Amino acid sequence: MRHTSLSRKIFTVCNTIFLVTAALLCLLPLVNLLALSLSGKSAANSGIVTFWPVDFTLKAYMKTFQNNNFIRSMVISLLRTVVGTLVSMLAITTAGYALSKDFKGRTVLMWFFVFTMLFGGGLIPSYLVNTSLGLKNNFLVYILPGAFGCYNLILIMNFFKSIPKALEEAALIDGAGFFTVFWKIFLPLSKAGLATVALFIMVGNWNEWFTGILYMSDTKNYPLASFLQVIVVQGNQQDLALDPTAAKAMSERTIKAAQVFIGALPILMVYPFLQKYFVTGIVMGAVKE
Repeated sequence: MRHTSLSRKIFTVCNTIFLVTAALLCLLPLVNLLALSLSGKSAANSGIVTFWPVDFTLKAYMKTFQNNNFIRSMVISLLRTVVGTLVSMLAITTAGYALSKDFKGRTVLMWFFVFTMLFGGGLIPSYLVNTSLGLKNNFLVYILPGAFGCYNLILIMNFFKSIPKALEEAALIDGAGFFTVFWKIFLPLSKAGLATVALFIMVGNWNEWFTGILYMSDTKNYPLASFLQVIVVQGNQQDLALDPTAAKAMSERTIKAAQVFIGALPILMVYPFLQKYFVTGIVMGAVKE
């Protein structure tokens, strides 16, 4: 009776309308971007493209993949995302495993990490420190400064704390070491948490653009997000690599739309495979025992 009451039906209808509206607000701009990238020059410049290509053409994508600057920045972003995710997951999981145990000084050490989440040194001190460490114009500046995130550490630590201690004790009695317990028991039982945190780190590395602009002197060393920020937001036309013939044949708007869509595509392709772990990872990792 509770599920067929009038109030329940009204809630279901309102909730469905809200979720559909939210989904459309997220999806329609991406559809418009795709349609714009597949449209002809006159249609794109006149602003008549909505959710379907006008004067369908693939010239924008062909020109984009002929742009060495774009390809180079995409490779840098891929390397940054892969290496950065692996380094971050290694640091966070090992630290989370250690902090999930009870030992003397654990509280002080935990508050030391939490302090870094609540307070930051600021842009100028961070720049001076990273520069003094030789990270300016260095690929490692994309990896090391943001490798350790306290929020992700707390999620992983709480996941490890939810695993029954009896499993670890039984493995230790059977002769397994702590690294064996960590690798063969804790990591396999924490797939939801690991997938959730990995998704956070991947999206953060892929979308972060300020580090490249701040620490790289040459645009050739920019990741894709920094490259797109320069040509789309700042309006730098040099990196579009448009020759006079191409400039007459196609619109800058279609090329920019194609590049932005390609930049969003890798995360859109990865997310469906990790989505099933997302809700479980957030809920269970956020519960403190």
